Parts: sequence; C-alpha cells; structure tokens
Amino acid sequence: MWRRGIVLAACAVLLTLVMVFHAEIPNTIGNLGSLSETFLPWFGVFVPLLLILGLVRRSATALIALLLPVVVWLNLFGGLLTDKSGSGGDLTVATHNVNAGNPDPAGTARKVAGSGADIIALQELPSGQVSTYEAALADRFPHHSVQGTVGLWSKYPMSNTRPVDIKMGWTRAMRSTVTTPKGEVAVYVAHMPSVRVKLHAGFTANQRDDSADALGEAIAHERLGKVILLGDLNGTMNDRSLNEVTSQMRSTQGAAGHGFGFSWPASSPMARIDQIMVKGVEPMSSWTLPATGSDHLPIAARIEL
Repeated sequence: MWRRGIVLAACAVLLTLVMVFHAEIPNTIGNLGSLSETFLPWFGVFVPLLLILGLVRRSATALIALLLPVVVWLNLFGGLLTDKSGSGGDLTVATHNVNAGNPDPAGTARKVAGSGADIIALQELPSGQVSTYEAALADRFPHHSVQGTVGLWSKYPMSNTRPVDIKMGWTRAMRSTVTTPKGEVAVYVAHMPSVRVKLHAGFTANQRDDSADALGEAIAHERLGKVILLGDLNGTMNDRSLNEVTSQMRSTQGAAGHGFGFSWPASSPMARIDQIMVKGVEPMSSWTLPATGSDHLPIAARIEL
C-alpha cells in the first residue's frame, strides 16, 4: 500500500507546485501563465479525481500526498467559500456586459434595474440599440451618459464625464463623477479587449493586457479618493496581467461576497471576468444577478461610502 500509487503521488505534488508557483509560469509562450491563472480555482477539480484513483489503488502514499494540493487550494480559495456579506451600505451598483447580439435589450435593462441599483454600468452597447436601453432605464435613472460602447446610468447627478483612452482606437471605457448624498465618487466603466484561446497562438491577450495597463494608469491618477470600477475586464483577479488595476483596488466579491461569483459564460459560469472593484470605500456585500439575454451574468454590490 506504500509502494503503490507513486505516479498518483507525483501528480498530486505536480498539482501542488502549479498552484503554489502559478505566478512563475511564463507568459512568453502563448500567455500560458495568464491562461492558467484565469481558471486557477478549477485546478481543485483534480483533487477528487486523484482521491478516487488513490482509493482504487489503495495507495497510502497517494492519499497522503493528496493533502498537499488540498491545503494549498484551501489557502488560495477557501476564504471564498464562506459568506462574507454584511448588511448596510450607502450605494448599490451593478454592471453588465449586455452582449451586442442580445435579443431582448429592453428586458435585459429592466432586469438589471430590478436589482435596486443606484448606479448601473453597461458594456457592449450596439449603437443601434442605445435608444432602447435609454428608454428602458429613463424612469429610474435621470442621469446617464453613453461613451462609445459603454454607458453609465445613475440616480444621482453626474459630472466631468469623459472617455478614458485604453489604447484601443475607439471608446470602450469612460469615467464620471457621481455626486451621492455621501459625497462625490469617481465611477469608471470599462470593457477590456476580448481574449481567445487558439491552438496556434495560445491565450491571445496582449491587447487586453495593454488596455489594462492604460486603465490602471488612469485610475492611479484619479484626483478623487473614492473610486468604483465597473466592467468586463476579460480577466480574473488572479490574472497577473491585470496587476496595474488589481494592485490598487479591491474586488467586492473577494471582500464581501459568497462563493466565486462566476459570471461567464452565463449558461455555465466558469470564471468571474466581470468585476466590481473599489478604492477608498468599503464593500458590504456582492452577488451575481439572474441571467438575461446576454452571454454574461450581471453582478451587483452594496458599498459603504
């Protein structure tokens, strides 16, 4: 029972090393490091598989070695399994990539507005459907602005609204000052370039990475101390290529959510690439909203200013 399962034990050690040293996996070949970090929580799926094989082999060596990836996975993601949401808060925000091909834009807008949000950010707005979203949200949100393919709707006055250059050649990010009853808040809306996994090119994320750097620089130079970022970043909090943004902001899901809060794809969510991130304010709760006509799930958060 000690000599059996050496290969399984080696696989458990290898799985442990990948999770511990994921930041050392190079991005020079097909952005392999970012790809592994995008789906890092799913490496835990290999644990029950190795457990079953170890039991079948009746290998004490394999079962003991399996403790290594279990401990590492719990250290990385165990905190997400507990419910950290609290009560209270001053402001509810929501964000949604509505999908340019959405068959029901009006219904999608109403569903997101039904979350009770005070501020809503939408991404991937087709120019031909902007008026539909505006009409669906007009009663609840007297203030709004659409810049390129992203938009922001607010119950509170907006000012100093402008596009943010994220090095794409067209507008997919914006910034606005929202004057709430508790003071001014800088709200950014962003839709990072899409990423793809291709056999001949690997994880094609270079344009996304450059845009993330530009967005991080804009937020770093923000004059207001209270900042909220809403958007589809096409990357998770684990992805090192988003460090220019994630190093200076907190994820509401990580700080005050319950579970992983996966948002994409809507039919079978595997990653949280839609993000609500904050700086200078306190997240109180964070959650995923029901599916709409989009391939993304909307997400929301309650924030204390």
